[in-house]
Amino acid sequence: MEQWKVKTGLDIYEGYGQTETVLVCGTFKGMEIKPGSMGKASPSYDVQIVDADGNTLLPNQEGDIGIRIAPQRPFYLFTQYTGDPEKTASSQRGDFYLTGDRATRDEDGYFWFVGRSDDVISSSGYRIGPFEIESALLEHPAVVESAVVSSPDPIRGEVVKAFVVLSPTYTGHDQEALTKELQEHVKKVTAPYKYPRKIEFVEELPKTVSGKIRRNELRNKEWGKA
Repeated sequence: MEQWKVKTGLDIYEGYGQTETVLVCGTFKGMEIKPGSMGKASPSYDVQIVDADGNTLLPNQEGDIGIRIAPQRPFYLFTQYTGDPEKTASSQRGDFYLTGDRATRDEDGYFWFVGRSDDVISSSGYRIGPFEIESALLEHPAVVESAVVSSPDPIRGEVVKAFVVLSPTYTGHDQEALTKELQEHVKKVTAPYKYPRKIEFVEELPKTVSGKIRRNELRNKEWGKA
């Protein structure tokens, strides 16, 4: 975002939403721009970070993104998954509709994306969101794009694995040396325990028609080896 601002003079206003909700939160005109943040809750929604029991969490605590639906359901929120009452019920926890994503909210009310609930990696008791690792990898000039998933490990239960598409200028590099270089890079950008202990270089990543990375396909591939 900083490079974009320098080259174009234009600001990027980030936000977050889904088909069921439209815009949940965003960085609106007049707000301070915090690069990487999803912004604050939209005026039509009461958005909270909630725990496994549906309780709201304190600032900077990671949890599930919840939109308050009681005592009154927001007008802009979908009503149900047609023909799938079980899915509709599972998307609710107490007074909240769950988007299926995890995040934190800072003291200023800005939300920070962690990852899809089923994409979060649990390694030796640590919860690691793939988005942060992918963002760190993307800062290295060798990386065009990447996808981070859990991979089975006999000691830690799960470890972070990154599937990496290399820039053409790096495809001829020694892969073992490049793996170590990328691991050290992630350690410097994020908390050291979050680095990908496994890296696999691939020509392309599996994606949906709309261009979203199919992490579940990569994750199933990993756990199918266990």
